[in-house]
Amino acid sequence: LAALPPYILAKVDELKSRLRAEGHDVYDFGLGNPDGPSPAAAIDRLVTEARRPGSQRYMPSKGLPETREAICAWYRRRYGQVFDPESEAVVTIGSKEGIAHLLLALVSPGDCVLAPDPCYPIHRFGVVIAGGEPVGVACGPDADHFAEIEKALAGAPRPPVGLIVNFPHNPTSATVDLAYYEKVVALARRQKLWVISDLAYADLAFDPAFPTRSIFEVPGAREVAVEFFTVSKSYSMPGWRVGFCVGNADLVGHLTTIKGYLDYGIFAPAQLGAATALNTCDEDVGVNRERYRQRADLLVKGLAAAGWGVPMPKASMFVWAQLPAPYRSQGAVAFASALLQDARVAVSPGVGFGPGGEGFVRFSLVESDDRVGAACAAIGQFLRQGPKSV
Repeated sequence: LAALPPYILAKVDELKSRLRAEGHDVYDFGLGNPDGPSPAAAIDRLVTEARRPGSQRYMPSKGLPETREAICAWYRRRYGQVFDPESEAVVTIGSKEGIAHLLLALVSPGDCVLAPDPCYPIHRFGVVIAGGEPVGVACGPDADHFAEIEKALAGAPRPPVGLIVNFPHNPTSATVDLAYYEKVVALARRQKLWVISDLAYADLAFDPAFPTRSIFEVPGAREVAVEFFTVSKSYSMPGWRVGFCVGNADLVGHLTTIKGYLDYGIFAPAQLGAATALNTCDEDVGVNRERYRQRADLLVKGLAAAGWGVPMPKASMFVWAQLPAPYRSQGAVAFASALLQDARVAVSPGVGFGPGGEGFVRFSLVESDDRVGAACAAIGQFLRQGPKSV
């Protein structure tokens, strides 16, 4: 625990809780917590299975066969990739648990691992918890992502043992093409790196001409990589806590082994509801994707009208915004705190996702269209008042 830094988002979270306790309405763009309904078919399956005798019992830590078969079928439909559900797939308690436990299995004390900066915190701190040293790879909409990997590799204090990639990227919404993964696989094979690809936002690419690519579309990727996916974002099932890891049989086996020591699997009705979602609920995915695209469009236009120009994301459920020029000297935490205190709008300070996020904030697209508009009006009033002297 001593190796983990203080939770940098705590100040904003504490202020948000205090304001709500005082009865204030807060426009909350903080946590990426999907607000849409879960698919009706998945709910019906969960209810049916929950009534079945024996459903309350412990389940295999690697996941039920039907659920593993469902994620393999998903990959076959989406990416033309065939995985063995017995040896190349494991069900995880959301992708976060799976990534953290796989890092525990793979990272020895002192090992260097290349991880995005900024990043979803488990990508960095999962390495720290495992006793390793994360080496930041700069990431963002304007970055040359493979060149940044090469730069981080050259500057690492010791030869890294692994690489974590995440596209569409949380928090910046950056995307990559297949050529990026081709270079990553070639580098990993040359440098003897394992690769963890986090594909949590795969279905939230807004332009159908530029769909999210999987690392497994690259020949040879299965020799070095695993990929994580989850029903949380695509299917609006965050509380169900069902994710997946597929790919290299040895890496999947390592995760399966460590999970066997650490958990007893996910509630069977939740697993089977997730399998139903994967197999039958593509229409719900399209609805969710359009919801986030529309909210992103409303937010970007509303911020522009408020005098804050930010780019439209190509994917994900986030808008990544550089601080307005008059506020940049204050830093992201001070700006987010002031925005919450004075405008009742909660955002995540970018620095909470790593040093590379300083100077930015992240909006999660989890407020309704009407509330997005009202929040932008409040932000406009806040910006017109200008920074307060400190």
